[in-house]
Amino acid sequence: MVTVEELKVKYPGAETGQMGDSPELASELAALIKNGMKTASCGSFTSYQNEKSAPKIGSYTIILNGQNVPVCVTRLISMRLVRFCDVTLELARKEGEGDLSLEYWQKEHKRFFSNEGHFSNDMELVAEEFALIEVL
Repeated sequence: MVTVEELKVKYPGAETGQMGDSPELASELAALIKNGMKTASCGSFTSYQNEKSAPKIGSYTIILNGQNVPVCVTRLISMRLVRFCDVTLELARKEGEGDLSLEYWQKEHKRFFSNEGHFSNDMELVAEEFALIEVL
């Protein structure tokens, strides 16, 4: 099994990370990325502003599952600002979650952002699209 350290040599400057707000969700989302179903994600603009270093287009991310095991490597190919209320079915489907409907996306992301402590229907999100580079 390849280690994060070995991957960081292969992909200099790569970040590591999990998606979601629980180990179970992190594993589920990592599997969706690994099998090509999930090619997009989003986070609150407020959270991005509070990060030490925000991701940049072209950067690599080593995706970890809920047990902090590397599952795959992605490369960020686009980023844009979009309000929660303006998220489209196309973006919801690219997120690859649930039944791929906009309604599912809205329900789950409202829960997620509410748990983070800052949900509003007109909140700004950073929508990211990424390419799957390597499956581990």
